[in-house]
Amino acid sequence: MTHAWIQMQTSAGVARVGLNRAPANAYQTELLQAINHCLTQLEADTSIRVVIIHSALPKFFCAGADIAVFQANSVEQNLALVAQARANAALIEQSHKIYLAEIAGHCLGGGLELAMACDRIFAGQGQYLLGLPEIKLGLIPGNGGSQRLVRRVGLANAMKLLATGDNVNVEAAHRMGLIDETIPAELLTESVNGFAEKVAANSGTALAATKRALREGAFLPLAEALTLEATLADSLYETQDAREGLTAFVEKRSPQFNQHKNN
Repeated sequence: MTHAWIQMQTSAGVARVGLNRAPANAYQTELLQAINHCLTQLEADTSIRVVIIHSALPKFFCAGADIAVFQANSVEQNLALVAQARANAALIEQSHKIYLAEIAGHCLGGGLELAMACDRIFAGQGQYLLGLPEIKLGLIPGNGGSQRLVRRVGLANAMKLLATGDNVNVEAAHRMGLIDETIPAELLTESVNGFAEKVAANSGTALAATKRALREGAFLPLAEALTLEATLADSLYETQDAREGLTAFVEKRSPQFNQHKNN
């Protein structure tokens, strides 16, 4: 059973996880734990290959930490809160499933950190903002924001955004590489679902290997990255999915993959 602040739907190998803590999906420990519980459930579901994280609210994807709660907490409570946020991001990045962020409203602070942990970020066109404004609170991002941001937008853009704490609109975020794709708002959910279903139709085993090859290989020297790719590729040749894929190609039909490997 999911928490009242989390909406979850599954279909055709795709799970949609909707954040639903009005008015802005500002997070505190209970919401972060609810997200973790939901994602942990999905990790155990071998029929799910793609997870979409979106907002059930009209104006916000996620406003980040609930500042009123954060201010009232003890340092120890805030450290525990941030530790949970870090655990959620690590779960997403280390998952064998493909994670997509679907953004249609303000995406700030820890909300943007959550989105950047995903494998691809889609955004609906509209008048809302994205940013990491922690510097204006006398802080810096604590859930991977600085490190994931610089890897997405480069040092110069990351320095500008983090040192000023300024937010950017959707168009500027897309130009600098913070967002992977912008879509007319009225077509956003349909488009993201379509992409997710296309991905989910592929082999879960091969998707897991693809994610690991890219996530790990991107930060290795080329020779080590090639060794990683070779190891992953060689591990697939005798799988049921590979046999099905090759047979389907020869028989000129669509493959029916059923080996949902998640480890």
